[in-house]
Amino acid sequence: MEALIQYFETIPSSHRSLLLVLGISFFWLLEGTVPLFRFRYKKWRHALPNFFFTFSTIVINFALAFLLLKTSDWVADQQFGIINWLPTMPLWLYILLGVLLLDFFGAYLAHYVEHNVKPLWMIHLVHHTDHEVDTTTANRHHPLESLIRFTFTLLGVFLVGAPIGIVMLYQSLSLIATQFTHANIRLPRKIDRIISYFLVSPDMHKVHHHFVLPYTDSNYGNIFSIWDRMFGTYMELDRESIVYGVDTFPDKQENGSIMGLLKQPFHKYRKPTGGERPSQG
Repeated sequence: MEALIQYFETIPSSHRSLLLVLGISFFWLLEGTVPLFRFRYKKWRHALPNFFFTFSTIVINFALAFLLLKTSDWVADQQFGIINWLPTMPLWLYILLGVLLLDFFGAYLAHYVEHNVKPLWMIHLVHHTDHEVDTTTANRHHPLESLIRFTFTLLGVFLVGAPIGIVMLYQSLSLIATQFTHANIRLPRKIDRIISYFLVSPDMHKVHHHFVLPYTDSNYGNIFSIWDRMFGTYMELDRESIVYGVDTFPDKQENGSIMGLLKQPFHKYRKPTGGERPSQG
């Protein structure tokens, strides 16, 4: 475990880039072998706007990475944060708790807030208006959302007290997890269900991409499914019934255009057609 943390403390940027490319490539190929839905689309054309937003996310995270480093160094030096206030524990448990709590603050909480605060929902729309969810959808986030997500991750590092090795490990696991859960793949139902008791599975996350409420406002988890089950946001829907997109923004052409997506957060808020949204949080 010490070797693992030491590696992630100094993980080269080239290794992180390779992880991104290999992950997308692996799930891209797997989608062609065991697809959940047989989309009638030009895969590369669909991927272009998603790759554009993946690139913008990388640029923003890279530009702000020094803040994560400074914060993690400070909490480690000051022994500040939740995992540093707990009694001494084995290294494996220290790492597990760090990743688990970063997943809550940096992913689940951020995601929940984005769905329940109207201006943030309008920004998050870019991720949801993909009509053919596949592994390239994983990092389809408007630049403004990338800033929001980074802010929550930074808050998580501060509150959790995570050293940089755990931060980098979490981000690497998060990257693979999002590619896996968005991938257009069909796992055996029993295997998918077993996975969903511990981790977010593809079928579990696809429910979140259903086009109407209340399903859109469920299954916010990123790596671990524990948060949805603990806070009552877990829902199920037969995967054959899932329809991707958002009921209030059905224009497929606009939703596949880079310029259209960049402008999307600045549209006037549109009330959902599939049910009442929860009150603002």
